[in-house]
Amino acid sequence: MARIAGVDLPPSKRVEIGLTYIFGIGRSRALTIIAKANVKPSVRVKDLSEDEVLRITRVINTEGRVEGDLRKSVGLDIKRLIEIGSYRGMRHRRNLPVRGQRTHTNARTRKGPRRALIRPRAAAAPAATKS
Repeated sequence: MARIAGVDLPPSKRVEIGLTYIFGIGRSRALTIIAKANVKPSVRVKDLSEDEVLRITRVINTEGRVEGDLRKSVGLDIKRLIEIGSYRGMRHRRNLPVRGQRTHTNARTRKGPRRALIRPRAAAAPAATKS
C-alpha cells in the first residue's frame, strides 16, 4: 500500500484516481503530477514500485501545499476574513453560505436541520354536556 503525504492510497484504484484522496489534489493536478513523475496513469496503486512512489512524492513536495499545510492555510485565511469583518467573514461566522447562494428555501447543509417551530395550541373547546 502506497503512503504519500501521510495518506494511504487505496490499492485497487488507478494512480490518477488514488492521488485525489490527498487533500488539495484533484483530477487535473493528479494528471500533471503523474506526467512529471513519468508514471503511467493506468497503473494501479498496488503495482507501483518504490521508485515510482518516491518520484510522485518528490513532485508533490515541489509542486505546492497539500494535506496539513493546505488545511492550515485555508483555516488561517478564513480566520483572517472573520477578524477583518468582511462580508465573507460574517457569513463564515454565522454559518451561512458564503458565495451568494439563496438561503430562503435552500442551504440546509450549511445552516443545519430546521428548528422546530413552537406553535401555540388552539383554545380548548368547552366540554359538551350530556343531558
